[in-house]
Amino acid sequence: MANHQFLSMLLFVLFMPFILSIPTPGSYLEGDDSPIVRFQQYLRINTAHPNPNYIPAVSFLKTQALSISLQTRVLEFTPKKPVLLLTWSGSNPSLPSVLFNSHMDSVPAEPEKWLHPPFSAFKSPDGKIYARGAQDDKCIAIQYLEAIRNLKARNFRPTRTIHISYVPDEEVGGFDGAAKFVGSKEFKELNVGFVLDEGQASITDMYRVFYADRSPWELIIKAKGDPGHGSKMYDNSAMENLMKSVEAVREFRESQFDKVKAGIALNSEVISVNPVYVKAGIPSSSGFMMNMQPSEAEAGFDCRLPPTTDPDLLKKRIAEQWAPSIRNITYQIIEKGPIKDHNGRPLMTRTDESNPWWSAFTQAIAAVGGKLGRPEILSSTTDSRFIRQLGIPALGFSPMTNTPILLHDHNEFLQDKVFLKGIEVYESIMISLSSFLKDLDESTPLNG
Repeated sequence: MANHQFLSMLLFVLFMPFILSIPTPGSYLEGDDSPIVRFQQYLRINTAHPNPNYIPAVSFLKTQALSISLQTRVLEFTPKKPVLLLTWSGSNPSLPSVLFNSHMDSVPAEPEKWLHPPFSAFKSPDGKIYARGAQDDKCIAIQYLEAIRNLKARNFRPTRTIHISYVPDEEVGGFDGAAKFVGSKEFKELNVGFVLDEGQASITDMYRVFYADRSPWELIIKAKGDPGHGSKMYDNSAMENLMKSVEAVREFRESQFDKVKAGIALNSEVISVNPVYVKAGIPSSSGFMMNMQPSEAEAGFDCRLPPTTDPDLLKKRIAEQWAPSIRNITYQIIEKGPIKDHNGRPLMTRTDESNPWWSAFTQAIAAVGGKLGRPEILSSTTDSRFIRQLGIPALGFSPMTNTPILLHDHNEFLQDKVFLKGIEVYESIMISLSSFLKDLDESTPLNG
């Protein structure tokens, strides 16, 4: 018995270092070299508009990529707006590759309205990491790398090549970032078959996935009329004409919003038209001349169109109802990106069995015990629209459950455990998307 106890103690002492080295849930929460620390380091790099500094962000991400032996390329289609491209070569590079996309920039923050400085990446005792970009979308940027780090440690090698792209300027439209990247010969050479881009947090325990974005239009309506004394009553003044246009827009907006409030459609499935400014009046030293009617008045509207919208019908409505020329009104529409692909199909990725990429994605989520909500149209806009315009299927996805939606909000944060779970989710996704070998029928469109 004594010999047996001695042998047990000896084995315990010999194997204790190995036992302690095995990662357990939550074991990455502390330490100088951990996914959480690397996430915080990236968050502390200020890439907020209006003057995002991309150089240190690219340098940091490139260093992390080289530490796990990924190929790196820095492309610059616009001066001082680099695209960082990482590559993990697959065993069969002739197969269509998989691209994971993330943008480096973020929206501005108002420090005085935050609990903690927005670029400090402060971690509270309950594990909340506060920083601008924590959800949108620096989390996925690091999760991609950490997932590959873990897969390489397990000696996994993808069959399809995996690429990661870090692009600039998504928050201001992406025209100097993803748009130029996907239109380049360098992108064409990647032979991309499927793209995973950013999504949004979920307040429930179900992951959200997005198969389309709404396309933004800027609508500016200008009215003209004869100036006159503030006491005079007459038809077709500039302000009167503009107010009629505003009322016509309001009625349409209300009809769309009624569908949302009645549960007939989600917010992202209707056309939203929101007034954002009105410009009129004759300035004075105390504000405006109250006894003078202006000869010009202007209003601006933010419009968001689901991919099912007929843009010609909306333009007809604007011309005939919202801004008719018979009321001395002119208008300008600024289309901020595509609404149809190169074949005239709506910018939507299929989420059924006809799309083998969708099947591989859903299997990956199920493999880690995750649940997917009903696929959605994103109410805002991402770089995915430029991908879908080429006819390449793309989904928006960020693995954040039980998390308040705080993108562009004050006190944006992400829970450390949610971040770590996201790494596990991406490991499963990378394995599934890069390994399935089902033939892809090029005659079957995966968008539209």
